[in-house]
Amino acid sequence: MLFDKILFFQKLKLTSSRIILLGFAAPILLGAVLLSLPLSSSTGSSVGWLNALFTSTSAVCVTGLVVLDTGMDFSHFGQIIILLLIQIGGLGFMTFGVLIAVVMGKKIGLKDRLLIQQSANSVTTQGVVRLSLSIFLISFIVETIGALLLTLRWANEMGVERSIYYGIFHSVSAFNNAGFSLWPDSLSRYVGDPLINIVISCLFIIGGIGFTVILDLYRKRRWRDLSFHTKIVLLTSGFLCMAGFLVIFTIELFNTKTFSTLSWSERIWAGYFQGVVTRTAGFNSIDIAAMLPASQFFMIFLMFIGASSGSTGGGIKTTTFAVIMLSIIATVKGKADVQLLKKRISQEIIFRSLAVMTISMGVVLGVAFLLTITEYPHQKDFLALLFEATSAFGTVGMSMGITPELSSMGKGIIIVTMYIGRLGPLTLAFALAQKSVKQKYRYPEDKLLIG
Repeated sequence: MLFDKILFFQKLKLTSSRIILLGFAAPILLGAVLLSLPLSSSTGSSVGWLNALFTSTSAVCVTGLVVLDTGMDFSHFGQIIILLLIQIGGLGFMTFGVLIAVVMGKKIGLKDRLLIQQSANSVTTQGVVRLSLSIFLISFIVETIGALLLTLRWANEMGVERSIYYGIFHSVSAFNNAGFSLWPDSLSRYVGDPLINIVISCLFIIGGIGFTVILDLYRKRRWRDLSFHTKIVLLTSGFLCMAGFLVIFTIELFNTKTFSTLSWSERIWAGYFQGVVTRTAGFNSIDIAAMLPASQFFMIFLMFIGASSGSTGGGIKTTTFAVIMLSIIATVKGKADVQLLKKRISQEIIFRSLAVMTISMGVVLGVAFLLTITEYPHQKDFLALLFEATSAFGTVGMSMGITPELSSMGKGIIIVTMYIGRLGPLTLAFALAQKSVKQKYRYPEDKLLIG
């Protein structure tokens, strides 16, 4: 059925970028309708259309920013709707479309494969159907293992039935980098729990490195046989995780509001968790608002980079960050080519990376500027507004506590920002752009002073 709708879109001469744009909008609107029903509320009264739309967008865009307490304000029906939206948003609507088409025995044509390629962020159309099915299998296996471990941990604490429910919810939320939690303090009560820290962080790290990387690691396993993309993702992700842990742990050692009441083992776990969770996961084990401004600013930097291409996370992506850094190093050293691991990076990829970073910075700063206008009570706390804007764009979900206090205009701005962040700035730009026209001539080059 989904491919019939795609065929309908193609008859309307919609580009693949616009189909993806509409493909994410549909579950958001459907989710908003379902979450606005009294059945979805714990009180039996509707949570309101705007709050429902905000929650649905946050779930489909796997962000985790909330204006309502997921565990307290939503019924079990509402929480299950949120969980389904997270799963759809994390894996992508095209992945579900492939599964439905395969089950129904429908053929997937070239146009459909091209759309799947762009949706899954694949390099080629070859094997995209198999990739989509592999994504389902990987998600099911990893989420099941995570849910089982969390269930065993919480069984004695809350009983078998409730622990299964909590285990499934937090496993799906973590793997899809959504950051939704059924506790109002996220995971702060488990700040020093080794099992919770390890399981949750492994889930969102695996979900954040990208499905193509996971498959490459499974098939090849040896470093020398891995693709260039996989090596860049692993090196960059490892560096950012280590830097996040060391910087935040070191800075927060001097903060009496966060680390002073924790033991040394809890401090190490808190520093580790908050250092890696900024990879668009959205959970927190200490109060973000109580952290020092230096830590908060560094987290903004990490949230802006985000996860890796083809993953459940957002941000400009680790590969984009790596290409830009390598380009800067090559320029400073006066090298003509940008290269790493005996491989040269093409000019097209460099220009694309610069475009992604520039557009992304423009979006984040523009949103932060708008929030300083709409959020009068917080207009003097620019760092909190910038944190909120970056978190929404990077689909991270962490906040310094101002999300529930947002005005109606502020909620609308964040909704649009989460949507842009999940689609990606270039996908949105291509979707809104006019049909490209091949240029038949080129102007002569001339010199221009830079810097």
